Amino acid sequence: MIVVNGLKSCDTCRKARAWLKGEGIEHRFHDLRADGVEADQLRRWLGAVGAERLVNKRGTTWRGLGESERAVAGDDEIVALLVAHPAIVKRPVFEIGDAVIVGFDDAARSALSSAR
Repeated sequence: MIVVNGLKSCDTCRKARAWLKGEGIEHRFHDLRADGVEADQLRRWLGAVGAERLVNKRGTTWRGLGESERAVAGDDEIVALLVAHPAIVKRPVFEIGDAVIVGFDDAARSALSSAR
């Protein structure tokens, strides 16, 4: 089963969930803010897609952080920041078995369709 990780208030997450439902693709939604996110899970995502793909530096949460908070260097610091501020995770994050897909573009749709 596909796990959709995101925020209930995120437009892209809502679009992705609606698309999955319309395509008849079974999935489960995990709200990063309401349900939390584990450090081990974030480390796995970082290993799969890298920090540049996983950390949303264009959002208001990122821009609202202080300069010292944004100056994270290693994976442990990035994970701690994402645990503290789950809205900084680019969304949605799809988990399909061991595969991790970030975002909802044509490539993501194709991969999700193949995962049926």
